[in-house]
Amino acid sequence: MSCTRSLLPKQILLLSIGLIVAVVGGCRSRGANEFKACQTGDCYHALATQIEYPQVSQCGCSSEDWASLEPVTLANLGETEYWEVKLEEVIQLSLSQSKVLRDLGGAILRSPSTAETYWDPALQETDPRFGVEAALSAFDAQFSTSVFGEKNDKALNNEFFGGGTRILQQDAFTLQSQLTKRAVSGTELTFRHNAEYDANNAPGNRFPSAWNVNLETEFRHPLLQGSGMQFNRIAGPSTTPGVYGGVLIARVNMDVELADFEMAIRNLVSNIENAYWDLYFAYRDLDAKIAARDAALDTWRRVHALYESGRRGGEAEKEAQAREQFFRFQEEVQNALSGRRIDGTRTGNGSGGGTFRANGGVHVAERRLRMLMGLPPSDGRLLRPADEPMTAPVQFDWTQISRESVIRRAELRRQRFETRRSELEWIASKNYLLPRLDAIGRYRWRGFGQGLLDADGGNPRFDNAWEDLTSGDFQEWQLGLELSVPIGFRRAFSAARNAELQLSRSRAILREQEHVVLHDVASAVAEMQRAYMVSQTALNRFEAARQQMEAVEAAFEADKISLDLLLDSQRRLADAQSRYYQTLTEYAVAVKNVHYAKGTLLDYDGVYLSEGGWPQQAYQDAARRESLRGHRQPMNYTSAHAPRVSYGPYEQQLNSTSPLPSDPVPSENDVSSESTTDHSPQTVEPVSHDSELLLPLPPSGDSPIEQPKIIDPALDLEPKS
Repeated sequence: MSCTRSLLPKQILLLSIGLIVAVVGGCRSRGANEFKACQTGDCYHALATQIEYPQVSQCGCSSEDWASLEPVTLANLGETEYWEVKLEEVIQLSLSQSKVLRDLGGAILRSPSTAETYWDPALQETDPRFGVEAALSAFDAQFSTSVFGEKNDKALNNEFFGGGTRILQQDAFTLQSQLTKRAVSGTELTFRHNAEYDANNAPGNRFPSAWNVNLETEFRHPLLQGSGMQFNRIAGPSTTPGVYGGVLIARVNMDVELADFEMAIRNLVSNIENAYWDLYFAYRDLDAKIAARDAALDTWRRVHALYESGRRGGEAEKEAQAREQFFRFQEEVQNALSGRRIDGTRTGNGSGGGTFRANGGVHVAERRLRMLMGLPPSDGRLLRPADEPMTAPVQFDWTQISRESVIRRAELRRQRFETRRSELEWIASKNYLLPRLDAIGRYRWRGFGQGLLDADGGNPRFDNAWEDLTSGDFQEWQLGLELSVPIGFRRAFSAARNAELQLSRSRAILREQEHVVLHDVASAVAEMQRAYMVSQTALNRFEAARQQMEAVEAAFEADKISLDLLLDSQRRLADAQSRYYQTLTEYAVAVKNVHYAKGTLLDYDGVYLSEGGWPQQAYQDAARRESLRGHRQPMNYTSAHAPRVSYGPYEQQLNSTSPLPSDPVPSENDVSSESTTDHSPQTVEPVSHDSELLLPLPPSGDSPIEQPKIIDPALDLEPKS
C-alpha cells in the first residue's frame, strides 16, 4: 500500500501537466487578442450575438431573372401587349409550376413550415419514424455478430494440491453470430451460432487448447399481451401502452397526408379561379369607368365651349360641375386600372371557396394571378381573361349533392381516416390489459474438439469441434413460460381509457363536420341562386340605364333638361354597367363554390391527382424480383383478423356510369384480403419527387352559352318554378 501511495501523486502530476499544456496551446492557437477577450467575458457578446448571413447552396434560378422588368404602374404605362388566357390554360400553367402550393394569405412567409408542398406525400411515405416502410422495418430480419479475443494473466485467490497461489494464464476467443426475425404474429425467431476458443494452464485439461461450438434455435411467442397479427399490425412490436407504430397506423397517416395534399391542391385551384374572375371583373369595371369618363369628357367639352363663348348653358358653375364629374371619373379610371392592395377573393373569406370581393384594379388583380401561376411580376405583357362568365341557369338536385358532399368532401374523408386510426388504437389498447405471458423454447447442438474444423473427416473423437457437432451426440433443449404482470395495470387502463375518449372525440368531430358541410352546401346553393337572379335584375337595370342615358342626351341636346340630369344619368349608367359585370362574376364564383362545397371542384376544373411515373430501371427491377418469387399462398385468417383501413380506390372523376360509392360504417373485425403493404390508390395518390402534376384535360368542345333575356315590364316578374 505504501508503494502505491508513493507512485500515485507522480502519475497525477504528469497527467495534470499534460492537460495544462493542451489547454494553453488550444487557447493560444486562437491568437493573443481573442484569448484576452475571452478572459474579460466579451467573447460571448462578440461572437454569439452577431447577425450573420447563412451559407446555403443556391438553386439554379435567380431572383434577378424574375425582376428583370419593372412592374407596370400608372407612371409607366406605355404600349400594352395583352396575353389572352383561358381559365383552363391558367390552371394548367399554375399546377405545372407549383412545387409549393401557393396561397393568398402570405403563410409561406409567416410560417413556411406549415406550407404544403409537392414533396409532402413523398416525405410522409419515406419518414424513417412514422412512414409505412419504417413500420414494416420492425419485421425485417436482423443479423448481428461479435468477435472478441482476450489475454488473461492473473493470480487467483485459491490453492491447488501442488501448493502455492494459482496463476491463471489464458488465451480466449469468442465469436457470436445470430439472425433474428419477428413475425407479424409477434413471435420472435432466432438462429444463433457461438464459437469459443480457450487455451489455459488449468490442471487436468485434456488438451492445451480447445474449441466449443454450438448452433442454437430459439423462439419467443407471446400468448396474451402482444400476441396476434391484428395487434402487431396496429401497434407494431411495442410494449408501451399508448405507443402505436404499426403498419396500419402508418398507412392511415399516409392517407391523412394525401387528404391534406388534395385539400391544398383544391384550395390552390379555387384561388386560381377566384383570381381569374377577379381580373375579369377588373377589366370590365375599367371598361365601365372609361366609358363614363369619356362621356363626362364629351359633356365637359360641350359645356366648356358654351362657357368660352358666353352662351346660355355655359355658366361657370355648370362648367365647374361638368369638370368635376370628369375628374371624378378620371380618378375612378386610375383606381380601376392600378387598384389598391386590398384582400381579394380567396378561400375562407366568408365562405369555403371564397366570397367575391369587387375591389377592382387591373394591375393588382393581374399580379395576384401571376403570383398564383408562378410567373414573374412582369414580363412585358398583361394577362387578360379570354373566358366569359356563365350566364345560363345551373340546377343541382339537392338529394344528390347533399349525399355527394358527405362522401366526396376531402375534410370529411380526412376525418374518417382520423376516426379509423382512433378505432385501431382503441383495439390495440385493450391488448395491454392482458398480462405478459411468453412461451420460450430453445434447441441446441453442441460440439467440442481440440481444433475447430477438419474437412478430411474420419478423425478420432474430439479432434475438431465441427465434426463433433455434426455427430449429434450433444443436443440440448429448453421449454418454459415467462410471466410479467404489472400490479394494478394503471398505465394500461389509462391508455385504454384515453384511446376510448379519443375515439369518442373523433366521432363527434366527424358528425359536426358533416353538419357544417351540409350547411356549407346549402349556403353555396342559395348564393348561386341569388347571384343568378340578381344578375338578371342587374341586366335589366343596365339596359334601363342605357335607354335613360340615350333619352336624356337627346333631351339635353334639345335644351329641354338641365345639366344635372345628364350628369346623373351618366353616373347611373356607369354604376349599372359595373354592377352588372359584378353580378356575372359573383355568379361564376358561386357556381365554383358549389362544387367546392360538395367536394367536386377538381373534377369540375379537370384536375386529376395521380402518382407520377417511376424511372424505367425501377420497373425492370420490380419485374425481375417478381419473377424470383413463387406463387402466392393464401393466408389463413381464421385465427386472426386484419382490420380494414379503406374501401379501395377513390373515384376522383364521376360521370353517369360511375355511381357514388356507399359509405358503410366499418367494424373492428372487418376482414380484408388485401395486403397491408399494398399502396394502391386510396383517397389520392402521392406525387413522386420526379414527376409533375397531371394537367387539366381540355374540354371536348365549346358548349353554347344561353344569354340572359331582358324582362318585359308587362310580364310577371316573379320567378317560375
